[in-house]
This record gives sequence, C-alpha cells and structure tokens, in this order.
Amino acid sequence: MSNSKKHESVLINAPRRTALKLGLAGTLALALSCGVSPAFAAGKPKVGLIMKSLSNEFFKQMKAGADKYAAENKDKFDFKAVGMKDERDFASQVDAVENFVTQKYDIIVVAPADSKAMATPLAKAVKAGVKVINIDVPLDADAKKAAGIDLAFFGPDNAEGAKLAGDALAKDLGPGAKVVILEGNPEADNAKERKVGFMDSIKAGKLELLDSKTAHWETEEANTVMTNFLTKYKDIQGVMAANDSMALGVVKALDASGQSGKIKVVGFDNIPSVKPLIKDGKMLATVEQYGAEMAAMGIKYGLREYAGEKFTGWVKTDVTLVTAKDIK
Repeated sequence: MSNSKKHESVLINAPRRTALKLGLAGTLALALSCGVSPAFAAGKPKVGLIMKSLSNEFFKQMKAGADKYAAENKDKFDFKAVGMKDERDFASQVDAVENFVTQKYDIIVVAPADSKAMATPLAKAVKAGVKVINIDVPLDADAKKAAGIDLAFFGPDNAEGAKLAGDALAKDLGPGAKVVILEGNPEADNAKERKVGFMDSIKAGKLELLDSKTAHWETEEANTVMTNFLTKYKDIQGVMAANDSMALGVVKALDASGQSGKIKVVGFDNIPSVKPLIKDGKMLATVEQYGAEMAAMGIKYGLREYAGEKFTGWVKTDVTLVTAKDIK
C-alpha cells in the first residue's frame, strides 16, 4: 500500500499479536515506534485531529490516546484535537477542516461523521497541500471519486466486528430467537457496515429480526427507541446496538422495565461504562476497536505521508470480541 504496495495490515494492540505489520516502509515505521524523528522539513509539522462527539466515551478515549502520543512526541510535531458537540453536529467538522487549512496545518487526521459530506471539504484540504488521514469511519468511495481525491482508510472492518458481536448473541440465544437492531447514523458508512455484520449474524444464526431503527449513536435516543420496541414487541430476546453509547440507553430501558439480564444486549466500542454491565450480565458482549491506539496510528501515518510516502486503499486495524471472561 505504501508506494508500490496495494495492501497493508495493521493490528492495534491486540492480545498476543504484534503492534504493527508493515510493508516496504518498515524502517520509517520502526523509527516512529521507537521515537526517532524522520527527516522532516525545517520546523515541526502541525497535526490536527478531528473527531466525532466528545460526549461519546469512545472519542474521549481516542482524544486521550492522541494527547498522550502527542505529549510523548512534542519535540517532533505540534498537535491540536477537536470534536463535535453531538453526533449530528456535522457542520463543526467542516469548520474544523477549514480552520486547520487556514491555520496552515500540515496534517489532518479525521474520523468523519458524514461519509459523503466530508469528502468535499477534505478534498479542499488536500488541494491546499495538507496530508489527510481518514481513520475510524471510511469516506464514501463514490464521494471521494467525485471530489477527485484518493485517500486511504485507516480503520477496522466494521462488518466483521459487528458479526463478532452478533454471532455471540446468536450462539447464546439459539435459532429462532427474536432480536432488534439499533443502528448508528445513516450518513456514516461504519453504521451501514455494522448493520451488514449484524444481518449476517441473524442469517447465519437463524434469528428473527423484529425491527431495526437508528438512534444516531446517542444514549438517550437509544433509550427512547428501545422503550418503544419494548412496548411494541413483547417477545424480544436480544438487542444488537451499533455502538456502546446506544447500548447504555438500551440497558437503561431494560432496567426501567425490569428486564435487564433477561434480554441479551451486545454493543460495539468497549467503552469503560459497559465493562461493569458485561461483568454483571446486563450486557453479553461488545467489540474492542482500539480507538486510542487508532488515533496515534493516524498521526504516525500522517507523518509518514508528510515525509513523502503515499497510501491508498485500506490499512486494516484489529477488532476483538469482549465478553465477561475478558474483564478483570
């Protein structure tokens, strides 16, 4: 994927696995991982990180990981991180891109809230000479083509991760069990991919899907959607939530109805708040996608592009199922 290579795989902090699998540019990757500065142009590059909602614990973790990496490498680059006020505050991401370009940042690392709408402002950044690294949520392929940019995606296989959680639910419930899905933002490709993964699990596990609605990644909206599901369907046995923030809302609704632990719940992200819920049996499982490490990786790849490399396609990061046995 770098220069003459088309594919490169990255495993982020996965148990019993190496931290990075790198191709032709191994020397530079080793230098970065060991804290050795590559030969950049005069002056430190400026790196900006644009995330989604900082009310979501996953992005708080991502910011913490990026801040830690930046602090450890403050002699190598300057750094600033920004986030949205909520999951549908798309305009603030566009503003952040424009601000970083105006302030002459060299590298932008971004987790897009809207996979299509963000392609145009990021194309403007690329044309202004900024190195753009797309992490966590892939930009839409057609939108990138229309905007005239060819950006690599550095992130997980969201369908694969969702299927890990969905398969765990299917195994626990058995064939014929009735389930519902809480989807993420329709504008985000990772939401679409996670639903694909859940649907694959439903088909493979011979489950019955009663309903599927978006709660836009938000806890309170998920609480409302799940409360409505419980009113409409009296025989729900399992819930697939496309992120843990929504899973928290689902558990809140189950607590209120006296059904916690009886209806099985799976999520995605492995945020700190769900760990006690999994341990106590209020959730069955979640999926770790290593958000803190992903942000640091995005910065590293940004620095590599700044130093002259070019990446295309998909630099794939790891996903891991987390159940009660994995929580200490």
